[in-house]
Amino acid sequence: MTQCCHGKSKLQRQPVIVAAGARYICPMHPDVSQDHPGDCPKCGMALEAEGITSAQDDSELRDMTRRFVAAAVLSVPVVVLAMAHIFPGSALAHWSMGRFSLWLQAVLTTAVLFGCGWPLLFRAWRSVVNRSANMFTLIAVGTLSAWGFSMAVVVFSATSGPVYFESAAVIVALVLFGQILELRARRRTGDALRALMDLSPATAWKVDANDRADEVALETVGKGDVIRVKPGGKIPVDGTVISGHSSLDESMLTGESWPVEVVAGSKVRAGTLNLAGAIDLRAEEVGAATLLSQIVGMVAQAQRARAPVQDLADRISAVFVPAVVVSALLSFAAWMFFSGSLSSAITASVSVLIIACPCAIGLAVPVSIAVGVGRAAREGVLVRQPAALERMEKTDTICVDKTGTLTEGRPEVVECLLAPGADESLFWCLVGSLESRSGHPLAEAIAREAVKRGAEQAAVTDFHSEAGHGVSGMCRGLQVRAGTPAFVGTSDTPVHGQGARSRVDISVDGGWIGTLMLDDSVKPSARAALDELQSGGRKIVMLTGDCESVGEHVARTLGITEFYAGMTPAQKAEVVGALQSAGRVVCMAGDGVNDAPALAAADTGIAMGAGSDVAKETADLVLVHGSLQGIVRGFALGKAIMRNVRQNLFLAFAYNLLGIPLAAGVFYPLTGWLLSPIVAGAAMSLSSVSVIANALRLNRTGIGA
Repeated sequence: MTQCCHGKSKLQRQPVIVAAGARYICPMHPDVSQDHPGDCPKCGMALEAEGITSAQDDSELRDMTRRFVAAAVLSVPVVVLAMAHIFPGSALAHWSMGRFSLWLQAVLTTAVLFGCGWPLLFRAWRSVVNRSANMFTLIAVGTLSAWGFSMAVVVFSATSGPVYFESAAVIVALVLFGQILELRARRRTGDALRALMDLSPATAWKVDANDRADEVALETVGKGDVIRVKPGGKIPVDGTVISGHSSLDESMLTGESWPVEVVAGSKVRAGTLNLAGAIDLRAEEVGAATLLSQIVGMVAQAQRARAPVQDLADRISAVFVPAVVVSALLSFAAWMFFSGSLSSAITASVSVLIIACPCAIGLAVPVSIAVGVGRAAREGVLVRQPAALERMEKTDTICVDKTGTLTEGRPEVVECLLAPGADESLFWCLVGSLESRSGHPLAEAIAREAVKRGAEQAAVTDFHSEAGHGVSGMCRGLQVRAGTPAFVGTSDTPVHGQGARSRVDISVDGGWIGTLMLDDSVKPSARAALDELQSGGRKIVMLTGDCESVGEHVARTLGITEFYAGMTPAQKAEVVGALQSAGRVVCMAGDGVNDAPALAAADTGIAMGAGSDVAKETADLVLVHGSLQGIVRGFALGKAIMRNVRQNLFLAFAYNLLGIPLAAGVFYPLTGWLLSPIVAGAAMSLSSVSVIANALRLNRTGIGA
């Protein structure tokens, strides 16, 4: 029996499986990619599926947890036997000095090192084969050195010499524990994307020809299907409302907190929440074509991209491991020369190898970028090029387009002036048919007005569009031109009362037949957003293809002191270039095809959410919502992300610069401190975790201009 839309759902979300052909990428080295799971040959990290899925793969975490538990259990008796001498005179202390005790420690430590710690040794071996030494190389050299020396004492020494089994065993256990903490922290860096993916429901209520709704799997919904969404339900696809009235919570996509009213004809997006009444909508984009899916893909790609500041970390990491090995050898030699103590020399050299953490340096930048890009997505700011985050922080000039950026981008025809004797119905037929071929906001407004007036649509041939000037074509055998007076050839035609309105002249076969006046209201949030941007010391420059009077009116309304009117796309790009030549770092914000050259020329390009695909493709950042507050959020997030990157680099470098000399015993003459390998192992494990934990603070960082 067909289930009505009020029935209880029987369809459950199924575990997500990584699709065939999926790529696996290293979180620290995005250039490392392969078609199957495994470890990175450069750093030893487990590769992650390129596409984030709502079902997290925890297999490595479970494996590391099992290995850690086993290592901890086996290490306890080793540590107890090694530390028994602190209880002199006890039976345990006496027994621990015997040969059986040493052999027991040897067996247990061997099990810990080559059993529980096998993944660590394997990654170290891979690094040697690939000639890319990393953290695991140092761990392997350190633990194998301690184990090998101790085994030599047990096997070849007739007396009980110093052994370091407890160091090798505990270091492996601590490193495994550190891997668990790191895996858990790394998993959280993808939480923002998984939260976005979970916005999409697993099912949808599909309406049939009899107006009955059946619950179906979302994958079965196609374009043109009618979908019913109840109050409290999530919109499953992108589409247009065909019946009903409600309000939607779009905050999860746009960052805007106010509900949006929707009626028949309103566009809705997948993942938004229906707050009030039931609505029926017609599906227009489904699956990977929805805005939500595109956001997920865009953010996932940005999280894998490299920021230029990563190059510094990579250059240092390339020489870091060899330098650490040399430091360990020098430490061993220095201790042998100055103290003659083999025990101290081994302790210092092994501690140097263990405490060094190139992984923290390598993670410092990408983990901040990954978390920051996810946070930005939740705020409605999509980062396409992470490198732009560095440039945004240095931006001192912001160029903004007028139409669709400062204004609503939906102008309306407010006045129609016809030439004496002109046929009004023919006028609207010609201009409506011609402008319907263009995607310019003014052209769309004129086409809407023609439809509203009931104008007939006619075929248009030889259509030509000249960006920033106008359009032309043949319609009903007549040569029709619409655009600026200079383009149409009507500059000498007197038109009164233009004021701050946009003017579009129309000619037929070279003769003027009418002029349309259009008005576009300024966005309510524009003035406050511009004030916030300027308060940070940034200069605002408005670029518009509109006439001088319109540009001056908008600039004066918004408190903009510098503007350029009548600009073609090429001229907008030239203004951006001139500002850059003057030493300015320029950000360009726009939404139209005519903004694309300037967006590409600017140091940072920001495309408004409702803009053209061309604008979005040339931009570094895309604002899901068209509000200028998104630009404010973008700058604030860029600043916060780069501050976090610098903090992480400081933590990583400071840790190693302090830890390595401390482990080598440089401060021993002053403090008497000589770090044990066990303490060094604990410190090394916590270093990467501290970097990731600091990056995760971006999820809680407050943002403001």
